[in-house]
Amino acid sequence: MAARGGADIGSGSDRARIILLLALAAFGSAASMRVSEPVLPQLAELFAVPPSRASVVFSAYALAYGLAQLLWGPIGDRLGKLATITFLTLASAFTTALVALTPSLGLLALGRLVSGLTVAGIIPLAMAWIGETVPYDQRQPVLARYLTGQILGVVGGQAAGGIVGGMFGWRAAFLLLALVFLLAGLALLRELRRHATAAGRKSAGGSLAALHLSLLGRPWVRVVLLVVALEGAIFFGAFAYVGAQLRQVQGLDYDLVGILLALFGAGGLLFVALVRRLVRRLGERGLAFLGGLVAAIAFLLLSTTSGVVLPGLAMVLLGFGFYMLHNTLQTNATQMAPEMRGVAVSAFASAFFLSQAAGTWLGGRLVDIGGFTPLFLLAVLGMPLVGALFALRLARRAARTGGTETG
Repeated sequence: MAARGGADIGSGSDRARIILLLALAAFGSAASMRVSEPVLPQLAELFAVPPSRASVVFSAYALAYGLAQLLWGPIGDRLGKLATITFLTLASAFTTALVALTPSLGLLALGRLVSGLTVAGIIPLAMAWIGETVPYDQRQPVLARYLTGQILGVVGGQAAGGIVGGMFGWRAAFLLLALVFLLAGLALLRELRRHATAAGRKSAGGSLAALHLSLLGRPWVRVVLLVVALEGAIFFGAFAYVGAQLRQVQGLDYDLVGILLALFGAGGLLFVALVRRLVRRLGERGLAFLGGLVAAIAFLLLSTTSGVVLPGLAMVLLGFGFYMLHNTLQTNATQMAPEMRGVAVSAFASAFFLSQAAGTWLGGRLVDIGGFTPLFLLAVLGMPLVGALFALRLARRAARTGGTETG
């Protein structure tokens, strides 16, 4: 399928430069998402509450992030994706800085909720913009390269929370993220002024309810949204408590916890380095199935080993397995409704993050009852089933369409 909408942006180097800046914004967005895990044990100790209660800073952010997709997707389709991304990136600099000024756990949770609202549209709308400018048969490697920014953001967020937070306090970590958003937003604003057409195709609009009802009327959309919701709940319902487990059960220092959690991003970067070869050899079905299996092996290692080496290996495997499955889901999300791509990819992100909020809350209840091990073992069982489910549905869809890519 030929690229549409945002293709008229000048030379290929122009598009590459815009994608690089979108990756920088994605860095800030992903870092903002993942900064919660390493600071969770610090917040629990600072405010004298159990980790399950301190996890409200993660749940509030994920809830706002998921619900805001219902708004930013249609706005991006209507007003232009790059323009909306630029506004949200600059707004996120302000809301993230406000988080650092909150004096109590309750206000911190409120601040994270507000910052989740502004950060929410950055990555989904950037993916939709890439979907309009890159043909489908080239899209998974391009998305993977763009997601290098997101993966490095995962590393940066976890390192900032663990190392910067441990050395200078958790407030310094959020101020550093605010600076990243400011720099990315100003650079995107300059590009937006240079390339007005880079904002992307604008839709004719329609009510929010009508747009989402039309989207949910498509069977393949429902499949993708269901699978990513299961992935978010199961994977991050356990992953949100890895930092707390490393701190409370194994007694590791905050900086070491941050380093180990950052190895999740190293596994993601390994996937990016190998993505073209993996797509050729495994295809989408193989990536989905093996991704779930590798993630399960990693959670099993975390639940049965101690020290630094094997948990470190587990974190690398977690990142590698997660992105094998999730990047395959993302690629399908960019094509499941091409004429309303912003709405579609934002609905995908909404399902992913709302399920994370639910999974984190349920995971906290399970930790309170039985500790960390039962939660990790639940992920060991669940992740292969999620990967196998999507691989099976991909196979059925390929048989029905004759192996051709359809919208």
